[in-house]
Amino acid sequence: MERKNEHGSDRLDAEERRELKDSDFGLPEERAYPMPDAAHVRAAESYFRYATDEQKPELARNILKKAKEFGVNVESSTILEWADK
Repeated sequence: MERKNEHGSDRLDAEERRELKDSDFGLPEERAYPMPDAAHVRAAESYFRYATDEQKPELARNILKKAKEFGVNVESSTILEWADK
């Protein structure tokens, strides 16, 4: 399900972000890297490089989990490698 706000953007506003469950985030304890839909899974994949090395294993695993849920094909060898750590 692709989400579009009233302006046609897939960007989440503060209220939409607050309404997400912790499990909708790549890093739930920080509520960082929101992934409520396929577009945001792809965004998290593209922003993965900005995560710290400590964050990357959890983030990679959560990206892959959400990608499977939304039918997104993750081709990044970097994410696949970090998910195994």
